[in-house]
Amino acid sequence: ERQGLELIQHKLVSALKAEGLKPMDSAVGQAFDVERMEAITNIPAPTPELAGCVVDELEKGYMLGDKIIRYAKVVVGQTAE
Repeated sequence: ERQGLELIQHKLVSALKAEGLKPMDSAVGQAFDVERMEAITNIPAPTPELAGCVVDELEKGYMLGDKIIRYAKVVVGQTAE
C-alpha cells in the first residue's frame, strides 16, 4: 500500500512539474516581502542584521509559471524594544 501511495505522489509531482510548478528559493536571511511571504509569527532577531528579515521558513512557497500558488510561511525577526 505504501509503495502505491509513493508511486501516485511521484506521478502527481512529475505532472505538476511538467506544467511549470516550481518551489520558491529559500527565504531564510532575506528581507520580509509581503508579496511573496506570509509571516506566521515574529521573534526577537538573533542578530541586529536579521531585524526585518526571515529567520526561519516553516513551509516552502510554490509558483506555477509566474503565479504564486502558495506563499512561503515564515518567521520574521524584529528589533527588541
